[in-house]
Amino acid sequence: MAGPTGRGSSLGAALNDLLRAQVTPRHRLSTYSAKHWHAQLSQLTGTRRGYEALESAGLDVKPDTLIKWLSDPEYNVRRSYRDLIHTAYENVAIVPADPIPDHVKNGQFEISGLVKTGADERERGNRRAAPLRIDGRRGDWSDIEALWLAGDLRDDDFEDRFNRRHHRRRHRRRHRRLGILRQQLLR
Repeated sequence: MAGPTGRGSSLGAALNDLLRAQVTPRHRLSTYSAKHWHAQLSQLTGTRRGYEALESAGLDVKPDTLIKWLSDPEYNVRRSYRDLIHTAYENVAIVPADPIPDHVKNGQFEISGLVKTGADERERGNRRAAPLRIDGRRGDWSDIEALWLAGDLRDDDFEDRFNRRHHRRRHRRRHRRLGILRQQLLR
């Protein structure tokens, strides 16, 4: 029996659904939505993590300067400082994706729903058709994980990179068979 099930309008969408159910994706914290530098700075200075982000971004000002900035939203802060505040804010607001664990890369999965791969489109995982069983080892996980960690893994990218290694292997086997047939014909 296969493991968890993914659903989606394409094979890539179902794979993405499956991955998101198993691993935390890159996402933005809903509490970080401030647009103005003053609101961002106020929120950052409310937590230790915010102060660390400001320091990591390179904001190095005296405490009294920080107090002046916080006490007046119309204070004329240099563009370079506003950029550092914004960078720190974004660094705190964005939660990086968890790496894809080995149990996903090597797992056995089922895909249900309307599954479209190339020109083949079928409803899977219902009374008339079994779910599509997927072997996680078929994926080109180095490319998939790089896109996942960057937050850029689109459904079509996932499908292309998941099938790529399988198609390369099948292509090599076919060439090997043709080579054997050619040798047999030449004898």
